[in-house]
Amino acid sequence: MLDINVLDKILRETVENIRKSQEQIFSIAENAREECERVRLELEDVKQKTSLVIEQVDSLEKREKLARIRLAQVSKNFNKYGEEDIKNTYENAKNLQIELALLREKEKQLKEKRYELEVRYRRLKKTVEKAENLISQIGIALDFLENNLENVWEEIEKLQEREKTVYAIIRAQEEERLRIAREIHDGPAQSLANMVMQAEYCQKLLEIRPEDAVKELALLKETARANLESIRKIIFALRPMDLDDLGLVPAVKRFLNELGCSSGLVVEFKFVGRDCRYSSAIEVAVFRIIQEAVNNAVKHSKASTLRVVLETQPSMIAAIIRDDGIGFDESNIKEDSYGIKGMRERTALLNGDIKISSWPGRGTEIMVKIPVQEEELCGAN
Repeated sequence: MLDINVLDKILRETVENIRKSQEQIFSIAENAREECERVRLELEDVKQKTSLVIEQVDSLEKREKLARIRLAQVSKNFNKYGEEDIKNTYENAKNLQIELALLREKEKQLKEKRYELEVRYRRLKKTVEKAENLISQIGIALDFLENNLENVWEEIEKLQEREKTVYAIIRAQEEERLRIAREIHDGPAQSLANMVMQAEYCQKLLEIRPEDAVKELALLKETARANLESIRKIIFALRPMDLDDLGLVPAVKRFLNELGCSSGLVVEFKFVGRDCRYSSAIEVAVFRIIQEAVNNAVKHSKASTLRVVLETQPSMIAAIIRDDGIGFDESNIKEDSYGIKGMRERTALLNGDIKISSWPGRGTEIMVKIPVQEEELCGAN
């Protein structure tokens, strides 16, 4: 049997874990966004510094080129310049070369850093996009789960109810088999055993008192007839032959006629529509629903009159079972009763509708509607 409380706990824990995962991913996304913004700002700064250094390198290259030209002129016309001019020209060229080398190294480092920052920024940006997309997907999944959770509980409860019904039906079937076995054992089986002894007695009487044997044979014949009637009733209870041979309406009519004779109830039956044939599954299910409703009335209602109306339409079979018994409080209907659950389950399996109404002291009414499709063979009533 399904434990709905355990399943409820598992599903809710699953939803909660998904929500926590969403929060963790959101936190990761926030950190990634912050880091992405920090790297973006640093990248902008490095780009500006790189541009500035490139301009300085370009300017310094021009100055260094002029200094080399000046140094070449001084070296070429060494006698025209004094020692101080030569020294200054040489040192200036040398200093510019050193400064240019340093700037070029700085430019190289800035470009490398710019490249690293650009790669990192792109990766962080993708991480943020993936995290946001994942958050969105988890949000959609959470909304779906939370919005459809009630439907899940309803389906679980339906499955649980059906499972209970199956167990109840199996138990009822076993109890019914046991009842029928006892009924056959205590009735026809015992009577048949007595008939064997009675036949043996008749056989002996034929040898010594033939006139008495005639009377005993007449009694044996009556016993056999009674046994035959008893067996027919048992067979009808198991599966009415009229249902297969003639259809739903004749089977219900015979069942109610026999019920009226055996129970002392005034049983009224009314049929509206055309006497049509339907699939075996539908005819059996409708017959069993009517049979169960009538048997419940006989057992519990203390009614004196029972009225059954059966109506067939092109798209529906409807039945109303009404008694004038003691009734009951509808709020006290025992939904775990096999009789009520059996009727509800059979009706549900056929996509039908059943309504049970009762009024204390004024009787009970059961209304059943089953959607159907008529078969080809459909005769006039």
